[in-house]
Amino acid sequence: MVRGVRAGLFAAGVLSVGLFAAANAAAQDLLVRNATVHTAGAQGTLHGADVLVQGGTIRAVGTGLSAPAGVPVVEANGQPLTPALFGGISEIGLEEVSAEAPTVDSQLTLKEQPVRPEFDVTLAYNPASVLVPVARVEGIGFTLLAAGNGAAIVGGQGGVVRLDGSADPVGPRVLFVRLGAEAAEMSGKSRAAQWMLLDQMVAEARGRVAADSPHALLTPAGRAVLARFLGGQGRIVVKVDRAADIRQLLRWAGRERVRIAIAGGAEAWQLASQLAQAQVPVFVDALADLPGNFDQIGATLRNAALLQAAGVEVSFTQSGDASHNARKVRQLAGNAVANGLPWEAGLAGLTRVPAQALGVGDRVGTIALGRSADLVLWSGDPLDVINTARQVWLGGRAMPMRSRQTELRDRYLHGTGESGLPPAYSRP
Repeated sequence: MVRGVRAGLFAAGVLSVGLFAAANAAAQDLLVRNATVHTAGAQGTLHGADVLVQGGTIRAVGTGLSAPAGVPVVEANGQPLTPALFGGISEIGLEEVSAEAPTVDSQLTLKEQPVRPEFDVTLAYNPASVLVPVARVEGIGFTLLAAGNGAAIVGGQGGVVRLDGSADPVGPRVLFVRLGAEAAEMSGKSRAAQWMLLDQMVAEARGRVAADSPHALLTPAGRAVLARFLGGQGRIVVKVDRAADIRQLLRWAGRERVRIAIAGGAEAWQLASQLAQAQVPVFVDALADLPGNFDQIGATLRNAALLQAAGVEVSFTQSGDASHNARKVRQLAGNAVANGLPWEAGLAGLTRVPAQALGVGDRVGTIALGRSADLVLWSGDPLDVINTARQVWLGGRAMPMRSRQTELRDRYLHGTGESGLPPAYSRP
């Protein structure tokens, strides 16, 4: 059995090297032939289809396509081809070791004026982070960087980054807000006080409270940033779970006319019709099914399915260590499908839905003409974790299918030479 596993790993490695070499023969140009193309868009799933990429952009999707001279061809042999996946709301590139404070740039802790909407974590993004290739080899192509600010209601700004090595975010900024038990410290441990403080911030941003007021919560820069989001220039992502809190959030968003999305939403299914009517997307943790605290007594594995059935756009994010384990986002989607979510909706929740919700749907998230060629060729169903990414292309460029983790695996797993020992133990 071990020999079979090792042989399979070796064959997969040889295949990845072959695909990488073929695709890099003409960087950003390739033809993927005879794939099961899951477009995650209007065309749905196409069997035996081809995708032509030129200059890093998808130029044609169909059958019987021909590769222009010099463009390499990758034979998919009917295997699934999808858009590169969304890694959820994470701190990829903002942290290396969670327990080592100097390597964590996603959190802000200030005693004086702790509410700082102007805090923008994208300025600290490190495209050379070890976590980038760890996520990328699993088919992850983009993620939303999260901002936190201790127990403050407003955590700061984040944005979408593509894991292609580029340093700058794409699309508009996102403002993070927390409500419920997690934001209890700043609000005197009262949910009612959270709305009181949030209303005061809105009043300040709209100029109804003097900037020099001794009771002001926001700096001048913070007022300007919050005013921008209140004016519809960007989406506010609210971490909230309890149905009662979500109900108040919908009322607040309607009153202030702001664009919101929900992260977590353990009890969101109880307000599915209201969320659908308000066109609020929900980033669910599809593994949350236990009353872990008093904010998620109504948690259920059917959350995603119930929301989608009511017309809510559903995506996924993790409640735990989302940065170091971004690969598990596929498990979330697969688990939601196992509990009633249609398969196509599960894939859309990892591709099209987050891209559109975060303002980058014109670039990534679907296999369609004019989109960036962020593609993944899979060994089988991408929502079944037994399968793996054979090759990832971002902007038409084949990404190296290795990471710090695969390098450690190869160093310690395989025996070589007469000693039969792994390279790490072989004597010179």
